[in-house]
Amino acid sequence: MKIDSSGLQVLSRQECMLLLASTPIGRIVFTDHALPAVQPVTFCLDGERIVIRTGIGSKLAAATREAIVAFEVDEFEPRSRTGWSVTAVGPSRAVRDPAELARLAALPLTAWAPGSRDHYIVLRAEHVSGRRITP
Repeated sequence: MKIDSSGLQVLSRQECMLLLASTPIGRIVFTDHALPAVQPVTFCLDGERIVIRTGIGSKLAAATREAIVAFEVDEFEPRSRTGWSVTAVGPSRAVRDPAELARLAALPLTAWAPGSRDHYIVLRAEHVSGRRITP
């Protein structure tokens, strides 16, 4: 087990990917009009790719087109002061290929927000890091 300089356990890529797969909500970090923006999204993993379903005309769809973005998931237990956080960074792209769209539509990815969500964004998790807080 690796410990960083602040005393947190450093997670392996494999542990990070397992934790990413364990939760349906994450936060995507992107640039909107030259400013950082964070938006909670539902997602699922497709291998090591993060798949997000959104509206085609959404601000998120426009801002993530061929951009480098960050993605974060976490879970914390305030009573025991334990938890973990995982961050993935990589290029994002809009899915346009009909065959890929059909395959992604079959994933267990259901939007929580109302409205049409027929646009898919895929983030390739090139850089993945995570930390765990233990008592």
